[in-house]
Amino acid sequence: LVVQPAAPDRGAQAFAGTVVARQQSPLSFQIGGHLVRRSVDMGARVSKGQVLAQIDPRDVALQTDAAQAALTTARADLQLAQAQRDRYRALAGKQAVSRAQLDAAENDFKAASARVQQAQAQYEVARNQAGYASLRSPADGVIAQRLAEAGQVVAAGQPIFTLAADGEREVQIAIPEQSVAGFKVGMPVQVELWTHQGATIPGRIRELSPVADAQARTYAARVELPAAAVVELGQSARVYAAADSGARLSVPLAAVYESDGAPALWVATPDGRQARDGAAIATLHLRPVTLGPWGAERVPVLSGIAAGDWILAAGVHLVREGQKVELIDRDDRPIAVTRPLAK
Repeated sequence: LVVQPAAPDRGAQAFAGTVVARQQSPLSFQIGGHLVRRSVDMGARVSKGQVLAQIDPRDVALQTDAAQAALTTARADLQLAQAQRDRYRALAGKQAVSRAQLDAAENDFKAASARVQQAQAQYEVARNQAGYASLRSPADGVIAQRLAEAGQVVAAGQPIFTLAADGEREVQIAIPEQSVAGFKVGMPVQVELWTHQGATIPGRIRELSPVADAQARTYAARVELPAAAVVELGQSARVYAAADSGARLSVPLAAVYESDGAPALWVATPDGRQARDGAAIATLHLRPVTLGPWGAERVPVLSGIAAGDWILAAGVHLVREGQKVELIDRDDRPIAVTRPLAK
């Protein structure tokens, strides 16, 4: 008799997705100018502080020189105003100048001091802008996109690269509007990489957009992967989510048996014995179940069996309650189970 263990339900809902970095941000210059050098390409691994591109620094260098000259002039004016104030203070002590003349000297000194502070601030701004001529990576990561080429004139804030920072990875999917009501943040899902079909990675919905995309009419969602998951940026994946009914298991359509008008499954319980060909001997019991919406090949099971239960997948109309059977798979190979399954 053909048997197989109950498996996670993949027939309910499946969504195609792409592995992305949790922190992925566009990188741009804080000032505009002529892009003279681009140091990295798409896919390059970069480290924090590494220079990625540079714009022509000559204009900002001239602005820095002009600001420094203005600062030097302001400091000279301050020295002159200070000397003038000191002289007037000495003369005022001898009553050689009027109080009004001393007040004017004091005001000139304060104004000169303020001009020095203003020139100092302008010089610091110009010096910072000179540093902005080099675009540096804010973190370790991988260049996911290159959006500009050397020779372009770029504006301040115009994206030049997209950086996928090292760290957590996620799967980005799009959920149709007719299905989004069954999803919520924190909902558990299963992720299967297309390069490792059959192997699933547990995940959960971390982020769900409250607004549908204007063109596709789908809701963007992010699936969080465990830190130990080995995935690469850009990999294709499938995200399996339980249907709205909450199903977590599914069985082939041929496994469903009708008992008194209600669905049921034949569950095989191995008793620890084996036949001569090595196949495990088990006892069949009919177990009522609750099913979800029927699919093309499988049907979700809402209740009645647990993950790992062995069920009869074919020949359900040829057996009876309590019958002893030998377990084989669909390829007619014996299935060996050395001990009864834990309940």
